[in-house]
Amino acid sequence: MGTNTSGYWWATLPSSSTTRLNSPSATMDLQERTPAVDTEGDSESDGLWEEASDYEDEEDSVFEYIIDEEYPTPPEVTLTSLTEIGQEESTIPVLKQRSYTGEEVISSVLADTLCADLGADGVLKEFNTALGTSYSLDSVISILEPYVAQNVDFGTAYAYLRRNLHLIYLSGLTLRGLEEYDEERRNVLADGRITRRSVPPRRVWDLRANRVVPYWVAGCDPWAISHAWMDEKDRADVMTPINGYEWPVPMPKDADLDLIRIEMLNMRPRQDPHLRAEYVWLDVLCLRQEGGKNEHLRLDEWKLDVPTIGAVYEHAYKRVVYYLSGLGRPLHLTPDYFESDRCWFRRAWTLQEITENPIIAGVTGKDVTDTQVQTRFDKELKSLQWMSAFNPILDYVSEMRNRVSTKSLDKVAGLVYLLNPYVIPIYDAKQSPEEAWEVLMDVMGRQYKLELLFLYPEPGDGKKRWRPSWEQVTSNRLVVPLLILVCDIKRTEDPDIDCYIGSCIKSANVRGLGEVPNEPTPRQGEVDFNDNNGAPHTLKIVAGHIQPIPDGIYTLLGCYSLGNPDRWVLGHIRKDGRFEKLSVFCSVHDEVRFDSLELDREVKTFLS
Repeated sequence: MGTNTSGYWWATLPSSSTTRLNSPSATMDLQERTPAVDTEGDSESDGLWEEASDYEDEEDSVFEYIIDEEYPTPPEVTLTSLTEIGQEESTIPVLKQRSYTGEEVISSVLADTLCADLGADGVLKEFNTALGTSYSLDSVISILEPYVAQNVDFGTAYAYLRRNLHLIYLSGLTLRGLEEYDEERRNVLADGRITRRSVPPRRVWDLRANRVVPYWVAGCDPWAISHAWMDEKDRADVMTPINGYEWPVPMPKDADLDLIRIEMLNMRPRQDPHLRAEYVWLDVLCLRQEGGKNEHLRLDEWKLDVPTIGAVYEHAYKRVVYYLSGLGRPLHLTPDYFESDRCWFRRAWTLQEITENPIIAGVTGKDVTDTQVQTRFDKELKSLQWMSAFNPILDYVSEMRNRVSTKSLDKVAGLVYLLNPYVIPIYDAKQSPEEAWEVLMDVMGRQYKLELLFLYPEPGDGKKRWRPSWEQVTSNRLVVPLLILVCDIKRTEDPDIDCYIGSCIKSANVRGLGEVPNEPTPRQGEVDFNDNNGAPHTLKIVAGHIQPIPDGIYTLLGCYSLGNPDRWVLGHIRKDGRFEKLSVFCSVHDEVRFDSLELDREVKTFLS
């Protein structure tokens, strides 16, 4: 297998990818996760974003990436607000939306020109001009003819072929083969769930061609745009050739996609100024919106595309651009901005879009941010970045409860990718938030399940008693420590039963936690029990919540916590042999550690 020097995931393809190309695809700082126990594991990014080296069958490959000894030198092209939307640069408040000069970009006028009007020779001439190449018509006529015959605009042809034309020319590789292979790889829906965590987006915006294309055309990680949607009265639905007029694009009335394109082409990450935006994921352009000629496709697409939005931002990493004042709008933050329902920090969907190194868009050069606003901005951003780095589930939920969404279901949907599920639930618009939360708890990462078991202080009032309902977690704000719990919880063959694997003390006497003080101070008590050798132990314990725990004999589940006091769940064993949770507490800091006690570490306890 040849070396993949391009970064394209499709640099080596199986022999099934030799289908003839018949037609182009129609798809397309403020200044800058006693039943037998399954062996499920925590999810990992497992391979829809893998490199070409992961393809195993060398004998079936029909193409190895070829590096030309001589690289073409494309001419520089300048795009300005005047040439693109007819407005003088001086009237554009956002500095980076005024003009851009770079290689391989084409104007919107050329992008909108029909290939049939240019003819095959005219199309080739424009390709050679834009790319700095010298292809002859005879060598590529069979590749260009379908675009001319179907009267596709030049922007679409350019988007599909500008990175692939020399590959097809040199190897006989076809775009239809790439598309079919990608469709096979995207077949990840089964039983109402998405079987892989890292699924690339369905579409991306090619900034150089100014067209939305399927991900397989780009074959590389796109940048991502994060923005707070404007109120409906401040938006307009725009039909645009950029997405092939597939659906109306909801845009702020004072913003323009062509200006956003110019700004994105100008963007550079502060940490890596050599990186340039070539492909971008923008929800209103790349995620099918309501309305349009193929509205019947939207609900099916959303089942896969909405739950995996988080993957786009995770892979974009330091290439996420933030419009804090609305998509494409000038940056303008005031003290009352943070209380607005349209504030970026208050929208449900933006919680999964946090990055360590945000790129701030909309900068005007004249925006003077007062100290109060700058301090509040820094505080809010750092808090979210800390949460994103250490991600305790109850912190995520507490943050989400204060956020705003158009649909209540979206608050749960916005948590899905953050909670590291080993499979991802589809987006089902007919579900209630409670139903969606139950499905999410079934598949979320092990640590998150353990946090719900050991940190949430009440029995659940939903489907299962060991974990809280959506109503419970969103009604009560809890301050919880950052924990690494060294124990396990797994699903069983019976979907209604989960199994805790760790220490279990069948009989323990708990006292001193029955009265809840008026002031919110931790209560201290004691617990007596015998270890496996019959030796008695008395441990000091503390409860930092307001759930009363009457003195009495309980069954305890215990878990060692790295760097923190050990955690305990108390409850009773029911007649059916399952443990029913009542509340939680922890050992005090200077108490005997869990790992020094003579207790079995891998007892299976089935939870109710």
